[in-house]
Amino acid sequence: MFDNLSDKLNSAFKALRGHGTLSEKNIQDGLKQVRMALLEADVNYRVAKKVISDIKERALGQEVMKSLSPGQQVVKIVYDEFTEMMGSSHEDLDLKGKIPCAVMLVGLQGSGKTTTCGKLALFLRKNGKKPFFVPVDVYRPAAIDQLKKIGKQLDVPVFQSTCDMKPLDICRKAEKQAEELGCDVLLIDTAGRLHVDEKLMAELSAIKKGIEPCEILLVADAMTGQDAVNIAGSFDKILDLTGVVLSKMDGDARGGAALSIKAVTGKPLKFIGVGEKFTALEPFHPERMASRILGMGDTLSFIEKAQEAVDEEKAEELAKKLKKNQFTLEDFRDQMASVRKMGSIKDLIAMLPGVNKKQMKGLNIDDSQFARIEAIINSMTPEERKTHSIIKGSRKKRIAKGSGVTVQEVNKLLKSYVQAMKMVKKFNKGGMRSLKNMLPF
Repeated sequence: MFDNLSDKLNSAFKALRGHGTLSEKNIQDGLKQVRMALLEADVNYRVAKKVISDIKERALGQEVMKSLSPGQQVVKIVYDEFTEMMGSSHEDLDLKGKIPCAVMLVGLQGSGKTTTCGKLALFLRKNGKKPFFVPVDVYRPAAIDQLKKIGKQLDVPVFQSTCDMKPLDICRKAEKQAEELGCDVLLIDTAGRLHVDEKLMAELSAIKKGIEPCEILLVADAMTGQDAVNIAGSFDKILDLTGVVLSKMDGDARGGAALSIKAVTGKPLKFIGVGEKFTALEPFHPERMASRILGMGDTLSFIEKAQEAVDEEKAEELAKKLKKNQFTLEDFRDQMASVRKMGSIKDLIAMLPGVNKKQMKGLNIDDSQFARIEAIINSMTPEERKTHSIIKGSRKKRIAKGSGVTVQEVNKLLKSYVQAMKMVKKFNKGGMRSLKNMLPF
């Protein structure tokens, strides 16, 4: 989502790094490029102006002029200012208070509120909470049905709302039912409109007053750019929002809303939706996002995804098997499944520091290939997975037919596996010296 912004910023920084010392003119020229990059990314004009002013003030100060690496120091200042602009640090959901506590999701029609309910339910459950869905969009039967389907899919209880009920009555009855079921968080999917109007705000205000929610989160479509910031301002004026969730950040959004929303509204961006799956919701960390934008990677998010996907006991067991050269095709399949749980391989690579943006653009990784490999291994018998050497002609044909691939693809997988095992064996024999010899640098 920030590729274009990152490219333009890196061009500006490259020019700054080319100077042994920086003059006021050098800095002004570089910051002019940064300002244009922010505006083209749809960052609010006033926000961009203030950030550039703050960067310039610090960049012309003693901390840069006396620095041994002034170009790098300017990058550090830009990183600090971007982080500050987006809110300094992540703000968690505040779920303290009465139990069950209520989280109201508000926003315009089509912003992604109902899907975000599902994503938040998974996030809360991972953190030890028991969510309860409350559909209150009584004007659209399809919205109620959609949340019921999501509840069934995710095994989350849903209050059985009907279109003849009043929204506030639904919320009050849902509170009692959630308490009976032992649920501690109500996720209230409110009605939306095509635009902000008095009737909508009156209804939302009545719900807020009637149930006193812990959180009122605006779900805004990142694809709408600065409109998302304006919408946030309108909702905040009436409801006093506690935070914002930006949906569809994986699309063609230029990112300006994510950069501007905190600075304009004063309300924190708490989550971003980065895909259609219910697992595709990320807590928003300003410092990590600033690092991604400036091409520094996002190692912490990468580690968190790995910790969620990998079972520590299994990882230790696999390490022992590798050491003893006992790593089977079944182990290979299980390890690959763990990596796939972390998300798109291309997205994971992009989180690593030092990854070149131009290289990423030319990198064509088809995640569906991993599914094909998994299908091939699943078509093998337990004995074949354990002892790959018994897989000959007739067995290969059977495996290919069972997994819907060609015999050549089965051969390719087996060849890759054998080569990988040879490298492991070589490493186990020679230790770090063998590893050093295998590296291309």
